[in-house]
Amino acid sequence: MLELAIVALTTFVVTIGPVDAAVVFTVLARGQPPAQRRAMAWRGTLVAGGILLLFALFGETALAMLGITLPALYTAGGILLLLIGIDMVFARSSGGVSTTEDETREARGRTDISVFPLATPLLAGPGAMGAAILLMSKAGGDWAAQAVVVGALLAVMVLTLVCLLAATRIQRLLGVTGAHVLSRVLGVLLCALAMQFVFDGLAESGLLG
Repeated sequence: MLELAIVALTTFVVTIGPVDAAVVFTVLARGQPPAQRRAMAWRGTLVAGGILLLFALFGETALAMLGITLPALYTAGGILLLLIGIDMVFARSSGGVSTTEDETREARGRTDISVFPLATPLLAGPGAMGAAILLMSKAGGDWAAQAVVVGALLAVMVLTLVCLLAATRIQRLLGVTGAHVLSRVLGVLLCALAMQFVFDGLAESGLLG
């Protein structure tokens, strides 16, 4: 159970990216009054948390209705997380855990960025959604294990809210270089976790004998 908690926390921290989100939030919300920034941080976090919770609770059921097996989910999800991890290591923006250039450009013209692009795709992006489904499938039918995954998700969302509320201070403290260094370290961890998902998927598929 402890191992699952550590894996869930690590995966959600990397795919949601509280610190990275805070740095981007500072740029997108520049010029907004402090009260408006706080309101957007709260709304964005709550919406993103709701989206990810829905994927965690019902994502596996939806995939089963489409005939997608768990080994296929593990393998495909692992490959997705691996690609995101590689982008993080090389400090590239792919849209998996951040906004694309077009999305950022569109967001700069908005007065309220809490739903788009903050909640999605910045916080509840493809990587985080996939991770939520993968981790809940790992928990299986064990309610205690599922509670651990949901608890880890909620804990990371609380951390994300704190980072968004302190976004200006975080950006001033880390700067661009510091944010990239942190992203690279977390990217290496995500690559390792992703490969484990791929190995588990291949092992359960029976393709390796």
